[in-house]
Amino acid sequence: MTTAHSSDSWTAAVRRRLDLGRLLPLGGAADGTWLAERAAVEELRRAAAEMPGAVLGTVRLSPVDPASAEEPSVPPPPSALPPGRLRIEAEFGERFTAMTDEPLPAVAERLRAVLYTRAAEGLGLRVSEIDLRVTALLGPASESPAGPAAPIELQTAVPEGEPGLTAASVPGVACLTRTLGSAVAGTPGHVRVELATAAGHRPLDVARAVRERVAAAVPGGPSVAVLITATAVGAPR
Repeated sequence: MTTAHSSDSWTAAVRRRLDLGRLLPLGGAADGTWLAERAAVEELRRAAAEMPGAVLGTVRLSPVDPASAEEPSVPPPPSALPPGRLRIEAEFGERFTAMTDEPLPAVAERLRAVLYTRAAEGLGLRVSEIDLRVTALLGPASESPAGPAAPIELQTAVPEGEPGLTAASVPGVACLTRTLGSAVAGTPGHVRVELATAAGHRPLDVARAVRERVAAAVPGGPSVAVLITATAVGAPR
């Protein structure tokens, strides 16, 4: 018999998984790393917030061409997108003040450059297209077109076993997380590690280090996949 408590736990687990959004390929096919769309969007919002003149609204990341997707070098997390080029689709509002009269196309180009830099250089996403759509003209004190973003709730995990302890010790790993069930999951010859990265560390670089160290620490040298559920942990919000 299913109890109310177990039913609630299952519902909460499903909700946490859906909150991650798509699991986006980070880096190329050989990198064996995925990043939660929710974490990517939060990073893009942080970048856009530093740019005067524009306020980011709804953001979505998706494959540019699913038919040209690549085969990952390791078994991916459940429902993860295969490696390939990504598109950012975003809505934004232009903020007008008494001191600004910048043309809308110029604002859009600046925003496009900011989003690309944070996605490609700051995170490691292979972005090749950015589609922007202006949806609002905002005054100095107007809210974001998408409203305030909900904070990411981390389901942290205590490091256990050789893979978990090794991964948690890598510089740039803020903590292990357990959104998909456990921080470390494995099958014969393969290990998947779920984690959040710390502020000041590029997620793709952290994931590469985790994969290398875990593969070296676990007997048999398994293949290693990394799922990053949050980034810039410890940064001001």
